[in-house]
Formats: sequence, structure tokens, C-alpha cells
Amino acid sequence: MLAARITGYGDSSVFRVEDAPEPHVGPRDVLVRVRAAGVNPVDAKIRGGAQRAVMRPPMPAILGMDLAGDVVRVGAQVTDFAPGDKVFASPSHRRMGAYAELASVDVSELARMPASLSYVEAASLPLAALTAWDALVRRGHLERGQRVLVQAGAGGVGTLAIQLAKHLGAEVFATASAKNLELLAELGADHPIDYNAERYEEVARGCDLVVDCLGPEHFDRALETVRPGGRVIALTTGLPEAVAQRGPWLGTLAVGLTLARYALVSRVRKGVRFIPMARKSDGAALAEIAALVEAGAVRPVVDSVFPLRDVARAHDRIEAGRSRGKLVLSLAA
Repeated sequence: MLAARITGYGDSSVFRVEDAPEPHVGPRDVLVRVRAAGVNPVDAKIRGGAQRAVMRPPMPAILGMDLAGDVVRVGAQVTDFAPGDKVFASPSHRRMGAYAELASVDVSELARMPASLSYVEAASLPLAALTAWDALVRRGHLERGQRVLVQAGAGGVGTLAIQLAKHLGAEVFATASAKNLELLAELGADHPIDYNAERYEEVARGCDLVVDCLGPEHFDRALETVRPGGRVIALTTGLPEAVAQRGPWLGTLAVGLTLARYALVSRVRKGVRFIPMARKSDGAALAEIAALVEAGAVRPVVDSVFPLRDVARAHDRIEAGRSRGKLVLSLAA
């Protein structure tokens, strides 16, 4: 099969698009012919080595934790899927591999694609949608009538978190640059905030929940925004920057201590729950998200589509931090 692989850590030039062995298919696995693969900021962090203290994929490694495609064959214990089914998934970091023509996915991480979506649209959803789902539902416990702030509202997670929060009946505040405020309103944000012109902690003060996509330099401001007894869900921990400054081991330790300190300070100062979080690969939750897509409650926002051979360009764009919604690699024949 054709795959985009890395043989070591570095910038986007480490990618090699080349022939690679087909993945192993175990008894609970589903072999998927990948038609499209989402590109996420965490992919670039893994490629650059920022996660290597906690995640060391064997080299050569095939990255990618978002895919949509067709079932080729199933393992002996799989009964819910059959060859020809259109599926999508966000494989866990332990079994990446979406940047390839074939990927082996644990059946528990798989769901049927929304029929209304193309492969590209479907591939843009899983990781970001599951992250938004976990932040708002599984960990955030957002309730109808509550107020939520979604930071980086024009990003992959933000565009979906706004829509999901609105579907759940929340009053939604969201931040972006001035050029993206119209997009936030179209997605359902009640209060689009230009982060260059307004201080979001003043506009959105008293929120029940803050979905923090910006990192440690914004933790104090998030704590100012949330009401006493509320929740701050931290999706970005600052690990790449800490690793660059201190190395993989001391950097990871420093991040851990920072998160522990904020959890303690938040609880003592305001009774706020500060919750660092990463998405859970979960096919059942993905099926619920697919149902929301079919009902018209959530729609994907795709910024750009690249062929697999241009994976380095896709990584350069995502590291520039200017995309609206998701970047996707197309592997369609």
C-alpha cells in the first residue's frame, strides 16, 4: 500500500510517501480502505517529537488519527460491520495509521459514516468531534440554559463545539479573529468575540464552562471567565513548547506540575474544576455524532484538501495556525 511515513522526528520534510506493508488485522479489527484522512495539530506535535516522552511510535511510523473509507475485511470476532460498509473513525494514538491507503482499526473505535457526507467531510470529523463531545458532554456536563465559552472557535474543535453546545441548549460565547466572527455566528455562537479587540474574560464573565483550546498562558484568564463552581476543560497543555525549552522528560514533568497547580488553585480560589482532557476513541459516541450530522445539528467545516503526496504542505499549513475548520488528505483513486 502507499503511505506517508516518518523515520524520525523533525519538521514536515521528514515525510516519505512510499510503499509500506499492509497493517495486521486482528480478530477484533476492521481493515479499512482509506479514502480521506484528517490532519490535526496533534499530528504535527507527534511528528516533531513534542510528545515523545509519553508517546513513541515505532519507526517508520504512519501518523493520522482521523479517517473515512470502506471496509475491506473484518476480523473473526467482528459482527457489526461487513465489506463495503462506509465507515469513519478516530484511531487511538497507540494505533495511528490514517495517512495510508489501508488502516486496521479496532471495531470499538469505528462507526458508520453519515450518509449525507462525502469521504472528505466525514474524515474531518472524528477526532475534533469526539474532543468537543468529551469536553461538553462526557467531562463538561453542559446543561440546557448554561453559558459556555469556546476558545479558538474557528478551529477544528471550536467549529464543532459551538454547534454541539448550541444543540445542547447553551448560550454560546466563542473567540476568533475579526475575519472569522461571521463564521462563528453562522455556526450558532450567540456572542462572537474578536480576541484582538475585546477581553473575552470580561465579555463572557460568569460562564458555567470554558473550553480552553489555547494553553497555559490563558489558564488564568479562563479562571477569571468561569463562575464559582464551574468547569474549565483544558485541551491544550503547552507540551510542545515545554519540550522545546526543557527537553522531553523535564518538559513533560513541568507541564504535569503546571496542570496540578492550576487544578489546586482553581479549586481553592473559586471551587472550579480544572480538567485537562484528551479525546477518547469511541465508536459509540461517534455514532451519536453521526446521528446529529444526519439531523442537521452539526456540520463539518473543511478548510483545505491535499493529496497524500502533499502531506508536508498540509502539516506546514496546520502549524501556521490560520486554517478555518479542518485540513484533510484525499486518498481517493
